Amino acid sequence: MLKALMVFLSLLFVVLQWRLWVGDGGVREVQRHQAEVTRLSEQLEQQRDINNALRAEVRDLQEGLGEIEERARSELGMIGEGETFYQFVGEKVDSGPDSDNLARISTGQQELGSQINSPQ
Repeated sequence: MLKALMVFLSLLFVVLQWRLWVGDGGVREVQRHQAEVTRLSEQLEQQRDINNALRAEVRDLQEGLGEIEERARSELGMIGEGETFYQFVGEKVDSGPDSDNLARISTGQQELGSQINSPQ
């Protein structure tokens, strides 16, 4: 009788350990969920940073024309009324693979500017 009880308790112990380490809701699953929570928390923090930056940008755009003017100048190449645009084109400096393209763009803009400003 005592031997049967010991065998039963040993089997029960093995089954419970199996469920603890391998079964549903076991240690592996808990660790997997903790890793996922950590990953999602990092993504959430990145999205919060992006949202805060966008909110600040919207607030700047709503509050004044300074941000709009800055964007028009930098992204669209616009100049203000009564302002004069000067472009200085120097000698070609080989600073990498894109330097030929930049030189062609600068030369093209200079030629275009001289065509526009040339007296007829």
